[in-house]
Amino acid sequence: MAFSDAAVHAAGVVLLREHRRQSEFLSIHRPKHQDWSLPKGKLESGEHPVVAAVRECQEETGYLPVLGPALPAQEYQVAAGRKQVLYWTARVRADHGFVANDEVDTIAWTPLPVAPAQLTYPADALLVRSALAFPPTSPLIILRHAQALKRAEFKGKDDQERPLSPRGHREAMQLPAILDAFGVQALHSSPAVRCEQTITPIAAQLRAQVVDEPTLSEQGFVVDPSAATARMLELLRNPAPTVVCTHRPVLPGIQAAVGEIRGSAAFALLTQPLALRPGAMLVLHRWFGARRDPVILAAEQYEVGGSMLDGSMTA
Repeated sequence: MAFSDAAVHAAGVVLLREHRRQSEFLSIHRPKHQDWSLPKGKLESGEHPVVAAVRECQEETGYLPVLGPALPAQEYQVAAGRKQVLYWTARVRADHGFVANDEVDTIAWTPLPVAPAQLTYPADALLVRSALAFPPTSPLIILRHAQALKRAEFKGKDDQERPLSPRGHREAMQLPAILDAFGVQALHSSPAVRCEQTITPIAAQLRAQVVDEPTLSEQGFVVDPSAATARMLELLRNPAPTVVCTHRPVLPGIQAAVGEIRGSAAFALLTQPLALRPGAMLVLHRWFGARRDPVILAAEQYEVGGSMLDGSMTA
Protein backbone atom coordinates (compact mmCIF):
# COMPACT_ATOMS: atom_id res chain seq x y z
CA MET A 1 0.00 0.00 0.00
CA ALA A 2 1.40 3.38 -0.95
CA PHE A 3 0.16 6.88 -1.58
CA SER A 4 -1.20 7.35 -5.07
CA ASP A 5 -1.03 10.59 -7.03
CA ALA A 6 -4.33 11.67 -5.49
CA ALA A 7 -4.72 15.40 -4.87
CA VAL A 8 -5.73 14.95 -1.22
CA HIS A 9 -4.05 12.58 1.26
CA ALA A 10 -5.62 11.61 4.57
CA ALA A 11 -5.32 8.98 7.29
CA GLY A 12 -7.69 7.37 9.76
CA VAL A 13 -8.41 4.42 12.03
CA VAL A 14 -10.93 1.76 12.82
CA LEU A 15 -10.82 2.07 16.62
CA LEU A 16 -11.84 -1.13 18.41
CA ARG A 17 -12.52 -2.19 21.97
CA GLU A 18 -13.92 -5.14 23.90
CA HIS A 19 -16.98 -4.16 25.97
CA ARG A 20 -19.26 -6.52 27.85
CA ARG A 21 -17.80 -9.52 26.01
CA GLN A 22 -18.36 -8.12 22.54
CA SER A 23 -16.25 -6.18 20.06
CA GLU A 24 -17.21 -2.57 19.32
CA PHE A 25 -15.94 0.12 16.95
CA LEU A 26 -16.05 3.89 17.28
CA SER A 27 -17.85 6.11 14.78
CA ILE A 28 -18.18 9.89 14.60
CA HIS A 29 -21.07 12.12 13.57
CA ARG A 30 -20.16 15.14 11.42
CA PRO A 31 -22.90 17.81 11.50
CA LYS A 32 -21.61 19.52 8.35
CA HIS A 33 -22.11 16.33 6.31
CA GLN A 34 -24.86 14.83 8.45
CA ASP A 35 -23.12 11.47 8.32
CA TRP A 36 -21.65 8.75 10.53
CA SER A 37 -18.13 7.81 9.52
CA LEU A 38 -14.74 6.70 10.88
CA PRO A 39 -12.15 9.02 12.50
CA LYS A 40 -9.90 10.43 9.78
CA GLY A 41 -8.42 13.65 8.45
CA LYS A 42 -5.97 15.29 6.08
CA LEU A 43 -2.22 15.08 6.55
CA GLU A 44 -0.45 18.23 7.62
CA SER A 45 2.52 19.37 5.55
CA GLY A 46 5.33 16.80 5.81
CA GLU A 47 3.36 14.67 8.27
CA HIS A 48 3.78 10.90 8.21
CA PRO A 49 0.46 9.07 7.67
CA VAL A 50 0.72 6.95 10.83
CA VAL A 51 1.26 10.12 12.87
CA ALA A 52 -1.71 11.76 11.14
CA ALA A 53 -3.93 8.76 11.87
CA VAL A 54 -3.13 8.98 15.59
CA ARG A 55 -3.51 12.76 15.71
CA GLU A 56 -6.84 12.83 13.86
CA CYS A 57 -8.33 10.12 16.05
CA GLN A 58 -7.34 11.95 19.22
CA GLU A 59 -8.53 15.33 17.96
CA GLU A 60 -11.90 14.04 16.77
CA THR A 61 -12.73 11.55 19.55
CA GLY A 62 -10.54 12.25 22.58
CA TYR A 63 -9.17 8.71 22.36
CA LEU A 64 -5.41 8.22 21.89
CA PRO A 65 -5.04 5.11 19.74
CA VAL A 66 -2.24 2.62 19.29
CA LEU A 67 -2.03 1.33 15.72
CA GLY A 68 -2.21 -2.26 14.54
CA PRO A 69 -2.17 -3.67 10.99
CA ALA A 70 -2.91 -1.45 8.01
CA LEU A 71 -6.27 -1.78 6.25
CA PRO A 72 -7.23 -1.28 2.59
CA ALA A 73 -7.00 2.31 1.41
CA GLN A 74 -10.05 4.22 0.21
CA GLU A 75 -10.08 6.47 -2.85
CA TYR A 76 -12.95 8.70 -3.94
CA GLN A 77 -13.69 12.02 -5.59
CA VAL A 78 -13.88 15.30 -3.66
CA ALA A 79 -14.05 18.91 -4.81
CA ALA A 80 -10.24 19.21 -4.85
CA GLY A 81 -9.82 16.02 -6.92
CA ARG A 82 -9.11 12.41 -6.01
CA LYS A 83 -8.75 11.75 -2.28
CA GLN A 84 -6.92 8.78 -0.80
CA VAL A 85 -7.34 7.76 2.83
CA LEU A 86 -5.02 5.24 4.50
CA TYR A 87 -6.49 3.35 7.45
CA TRP A 88 -5.19 1.24 10.34
CA THR A 89 -6.78 -0.98 12.91
CA ALA A 90 -6.36 0.61 16.33
CA ARG A 91 -6.99 -0.04 20.00
CA VAL A 92 -7.61 2.46 22.78
CA ARG A 93 -4.42 3.57 24.51
CA ALA A 94 -5.87 6.41 26.59
CA ASP A 95 -9.11 8.36 26.90
CA HIS A 96 -8.60 12.11 27.16
CA GLY A 97 -12.32 12.85 26.96
CA PHE A 98 -14.50 13.80 23.98
CA VAL A 99 -15.41 17.44 23.47
CA ALA A 100 -18.12 18.20 20.90
CA ASN A 101 -17.23 20.78 18.26
CA ASP A 102 -18.31 22.05 14.85
CA GLU A 103 -16.60 19.15 13.04
CA VAL A 104 -17.69 16.27 15.28
CA ASP A 105 -20.66 16.67 17.59
CA THR A 106 -21.21 13.04 18.67
CA ILE A 107 -19.25 9.80 18.91
CA ALA A 108 -20.66 6.31 19.40
CA TRP A 109 -19.35 2.85 20.28
CA THR A 110 -21.27 0.26 18.27
CA PRO A 111 -21.14 -3.56 18.12
CA LEU A 112 -19.30 -4.69 15.01
CA PRO A 113 -22.25 -6.54 13.41
CA VAL A 114 -24.22 -3.28 13.36
CA ALA A 115 -21.61 -1.46 11.24
CA PRO A 116 -23.64 -1.48 7.98
CA ALA A 117 -26.60 0.14 9.75
CA GLN A 118 -24.53 2.60 11.81
CA LEU A 119 -22.18 3.91 9.10
CA THR A 120 -23.37 6.13 6.26
CA TYR A 121 -20.88 4.79 3.70
CA PRO A 122 -20.73 1.09 2.73
CA ALA A 123 -16.95 1.34 2.21
CA ASP A 124 -16.54 2.23 5.89
CA ALA A 125 -18.55 -0.84 6.91
CA LEU A 126 -16.23 -2.98 4.77
CA LEU A 127 -13.24 -1.49 6.58
CA VAL A 128 -14.76 -2.41 9.92
CA ARG A 129 -15.27 -5.95 8.65
CA SER A 130 -11.62 -6.09 7.57
CA ALA A 131 -10.50 -4.84 10.99
CA LEU A 132 -12.55 -7.56 12.67
CA ALA A 133 -10.21 -10.15 11.10
CA PHE A 134 -7.36 -8.98 13.35
CA PRO A 135 -7.15 -9.88 17.03
CA PRO A 136 -5.03 -7.61 19.24
CA THR A 137 -1.43 -7.75 18.01
CA SER A 138 1.97 -6.68 19.29
CA PRO A 139 4.50 -5.05 16.95
CA LEU A 140 8.12 -5.99 16.45
CA ILE A 141 9.76 -3.28 14.37
CA ILE A 142 12.98 -3.86 12.44
CA LEU A 143 14.54 -0.41 12.01
CA ARG A 144 17.54 0.23 9.81
CA HIS A 145 19.62 3.06 11.24
CA ALA A 146 19.17 6.50 9.71
CA GLN A 147 21.59 7.79 7.11
CA ALA A 148 25.17 7.56 8.37
CA LEU A 149 28.24 9.54 7.47
CA LYS A 150 29.82 7.99 4.38
CA ARG A 151 32.68 5.63 5.08
CA ALA A 152 35.00 7.75 2.90
CA GLU A 153 34.21 10.83 5.01
CA PHE A 154 34.71 9.11 8.36
CA LYS A 155 38.17 9.81 9.82
CA GLY A 156 38.03 7.24 12.61
CA LYS A 157 39.54 3.76 12.57
CA ASP A 158 36.62 1.80 14.05
CA ASP A 159 33.54 1.69 11.84
CA GLN A 160 31.45 1.08 14.97
CA GLU A 161 32.12 4.72 15.81
CA ARG A 162 30.86 6.12 12.49
CA PRO A 163 28.03 8.56 13.32
CA LEU A 164 24.90 9.73 11.56
CA SER A 165 25.12 12.38 8.88
CA PRO A 166 23.24 15.69 9.37
CA ARG A 167 20.40 14.22 7.31
CA GLY A 168 20.47 11.10 9.49
CA HIS A 169 20.06 13.20 12.62
CA ARG A 170 17.00 14.86 11.06
CA GLU A 171 15.58 11.44 10.19
CA ALA A 172 16.19 10.22 13.75
CA MET A 173 14.18 13.14 15.12
CA GLN A 174 11.18 12.09 13.01
CA LEU A 175 11.20 8.53 14.29
CA PRO A 176 9.74 8.92 17.82
CA ALA A 177 6.28 9.94 16.62
CA ILE A 178 6.20 7.10 14.06
CA LEU A 179 7.40 4.43 16.49
CA ASP A 180 5.18 5.68 19.30
CA ALA A 181 2.13 5.34 17.02
CA PHE A 182 2.62 1.58 17.32
CA GLY A 183 3.11 1.72 21.09
CA VAL A 184 6.68 0.42 21.27
CA GLN A 185 7.98 -0.11 24.78
CA ALA A 186 11.15 -2.22 24.50
CA LEU A 187 14.16 -0.74 22.69
CA HIS A 188 17.04 -2.84 21.34
CA SER A 189 19.97 -1.69 19.22
CA SER A 190 23.28 -2.63 17.71
CA PRO A 191 25.97 -0.91 19.79
CA ALA A 192 27.24 0.94 16.70
CA VAL A 193 27.11 4.71 17.19
CA ARG A 194 24.91 5.26 14.13
CA CYS A 195 22.31 2.86 15.53
CA GLU A 196 22.49 4.31 19.03
CA GLN A 197 22.04 7.84 17.63
CA THR A 198 19.03 6.65 15.62
CA ILE A 199 17.23 5.18 18.60
CA THR A 200 18.22 7.77 21.22
CA PRO A 201 15.35 10.21 20.47
CA ILE A 202 12.65 7.58 21.04
CA ALA A 203 14.49 6.38 24.17
CA ALA A 204 14.48 9.94 25.49
CA GLN A 205 10.77 10.33 24.74
CA LEU A 206 9.87 7.05 26.46
CA ARG A 207 12.48 7.49 29.22
CA ALA A 208 13.48 3.90 28.46
CA GLN A 209 16.77 2.07 28.47
CA VAL A 210 18.18 0.71 25.22
CA VAL A 211 19.36 -2.91 25.32
CA ASP A 212 22.62 -3.40 23.43
CA GLU A 213 22.56 -6.25 20.90
CA PRO A 214 26.15 -7.05 19.84
CA THR A 215 25.05 -10.05 17.75
CA LEU A 216 22.92 -7.68 15.63
CA SER A 217 25.83 -5.39 14.77
CA GLU A 218 27.66 -5.67 11.45
CA GLN A 219 30.73 -7.14 13.10
CA GLY A 220 28.69 -9.52 15.24
CA PHE A 221 26.83 -10.82 12.22
CA VAL A 222 30.06 -11.44 10.31
CA VAL A 223 31.50 -13.40 13.23
CA ASP A 224 28.39 -15.53 13.85
CA PRO A 225 25.32 -15.11 11.60
CA SER A 226 23.51 -17.92 13.40
CA ALA A 227 23.74 -16.01 16.69
CA ALA A 228 21.97 -13.03 15.12
CA THR A 229 19.18 -15.27 13.84
CA ALA A 230 18.84 -16.98 17.22
CA ARG A 231 18.65 -13.64 19.02
CA MET A 232 16.00 -12.35 16.63
CA LEU A 233 13.96 -15.49 17.26
CA GLU A 234 14.09 -14.73 20.98
CA LEU A 235 12.85 -11.19 20.35
CA LEU A 236 10.13 -12.37 17.96
CA ARG A 237 8.84 -14.75 20.64
CA ASN A 238 8.76 -12.03 23.30
CA PRO A 239 5.32 -10.35 23.21
CA ALA A 240 6.59 -6.92 24.29
CA PRO A 241 6.03 -4.17 21.68
CA THR A 242 9.63 -3.87 20.48
CA VAL A 243 11.87 -1.96 18.09
CA VAL A 244 15.27 -3.30 17.01
CA CYS A 245 17.72 -0.92 15.33
CA THR A 246 20.27 -2.68 13.14
CA HIS A 247 22.16 -2.65 9.81
CA ARG A 248 21.50 -3.63 6.21
CA PRO A 249 24.00 -6.54 6.21
CA VAL A 250 22.18 -8.09 9.19
CA LEU A 251 18.81 -8.21 7.41
CA PRO A 252 19.34 -11.71 5.92
CA GLY A 253 19.79 -13.10 9.43
CA ILE A 254 16.63 -11.34 10.56
CA GLN A 255 14.76 -12.68 7.53
CA ALA A 256 15.90 -16.20 8.46
CA ALA A 257 14.43 -15.73 11.93
CA VAL A 258 11.12 -14.53 10.46
CA GLY A 259 11.06 -17.74 8.41
CA GLU A 260 10.81 -19.72 11.64
CA ILE A 261 7.59 -17.94 12.66
CA ARG A 262 4.14 -18.91 11.48
CA GLY A 263 1.83 -16.63 9.50
CA SER A 264 1.04 -15.83 5.86
CA ALA A 265 2.73 -12.44 6.12
CA ALA A 266 5.89 -14.14 7.37
CA PHE A 267 5.93 -16.45 4.37
CA ALA A 268 5.39 -13.50 2.04
CA LEU A 269 8.48 -11.84 3.50
CA LEU A 270 10.60 -14.79 2.35
CA THR A 271 9.81 -14.47 -1.36
CA GLN A 272 12.56 -11.89 -1.94
CA PRO A 273 15.53 -10.47 -0.02
CA LEU A 274 14.54 -7.98 2.65
CA ALA A 275 15.66 -4.46 1.75
CA LEU A 276 15.29 -1.34 3.87
CA ARG A 277 16.63 2.10 3.03
CA PRO A 278 18.30 4.12 5.81
CA GLY A 279 15.71 5.11 8.39
CA ALA A 280 13.12 2.70 6.99
CA MET A 281 11.39 0.05 9.07
CA LEU A 282 9.57 -3.24 8.79
CA VAL A 283 6.63 -3.55 11.19
CA LEU A 284 5.68 -7.14 12.04
CA HIS A 285 2.25 -7.48 13.68
CA ARG A 286 2.34 -10.56 15.92
CA TRP A 287 -0.53 -12.41 17.51
CA PHE A 288 0.16 -14.62 20.50
CA GLY A 289 -2.35 -17.45 20.84
CA ALA A 290 -3.14 -19.64 23.80
CA ARG A 291 0.21 -21.44 23.46
CA ARG A 292 2.00 -18.06 23.37
CA ASP A 293 3.62 -18.94 20.06
CA PRO A 294 3.74 -15.88 17.78
CA VAL A 295 1.96 -15.74 14.45
CA ILE A 296 2.80 -12.87 12.09
CA LEU A 297 -0.58 -11.69 10.81
CA ALA A 298 0.58 -8.66 8.83
CA ALA A 299 3.72 -6.74 7.90
CA GLU A 300 4.33 -3.29 6.46
CA GLN A 301 7.35 -1.27 5.39
CA TYR A 302 7.50 2.42 6.21
CA GLU A 303 9.80 5.21 5.06
CA VAL A 304 10.79 7.83 7.61
CA GLY A 305 11.25 10.68 5.11
CA GLY A 306 8.22 12.66 3.96
CA SER A 307 4.88 10.91 4.27
CA MET A 308 5.22 7.79 2.15
CA LEU A 309 4.10 4.28 3.07
CA ASP A 310 5.34 1.21 1.22
CA GLY A 311 4.62 -2.48 0.85
CA SER A 312 1.90 -3.98 3.03
CA MET A 313 1.52 -7.76 3.38
CA THR A 314 -1.46 -9.18 5.20
CA ALA A 315 -2.38 -12.73 6.09
